[in-house]
Parts: sequence; C-alpha cells; structure tokens
Amino acid sequence: MPDVVLYTRVGCHLCDDAGAVLARHGLDVRTIDVDSDPQLQARYNECVPVVVIDGRERFRGRVDELLLRRLLAQRREA
Repeated sequence: MPDVVLYTRVGCHLCDDAGAVLARHGLDVRTIDVDSDPQLQARYNECVPVVVIDGRERFRGRVDELLLRRLLAQRREA
C-alpha cells in the first residue's frame, strides 16, 4: 500500500474532491491541515489540495484520476 498524504484545509471543496478520488481507489490517506503549521501554510497556501504519494508530490489542485490509475498500476508492476 502506498504512503499517501493529502495536504488540505477546512472548507476546501477541491480537497474534499481529492479525498473522494483517493478513497475510490482504496487508498489509506493521511490528511494534514496546512493551516496547523506555519511552514506548511507558507509552502502550500494557494496550492491545496496537494497529494504526495510515497514521498513525491504528484498532484496540486485537482487529482487527475487517469494519471492516478497509471501511477498505481506502475507501482504494482514494480
């Protein structure tokens, strides 16, 4: 199972959408509110949601479901 982190904030509808896409693919997602940490807020303030998979930033804003499927398939093949 990949390590998936979703950087989000309260009231972010795109963040809710990203979480739903990740959940549809059966991923166990760790959610971090960027507003809980000044460094994260400075880094991701205008970019949420941000999805990091296995330590690599993969998506900002919307999650491209086709690309997500490809990433997960590549990971399974490796």
